[in-house]
Amino acid sequence: MMKILVNGQKMQLTEQINLKKAIEKFCPNPEYTIAELNGAIIKSPQWGSHTLNEGDVLELVNFVGGG
Repeated sequence: MMKILVNGQKMQLTEQINLKKAIEKFCPNPEYTIAELNGAIIKSPQWGSHTLNEGDVLELVNFVGGG
């Protein structure tokens, strides 16, 4: 088990995954998501190359349209 923080909430992952898989797991619309990993913004083309590790802090922000 690996423990990380996602938007301030403790989460446990059963396996080590990359950022792209984590975003797909936690966000309903990944195409409208901005990811910050340990204080650094990670652009979507790089999500697959960043592996999450024990103690990582992940902030995910989803943009929605409306008025």
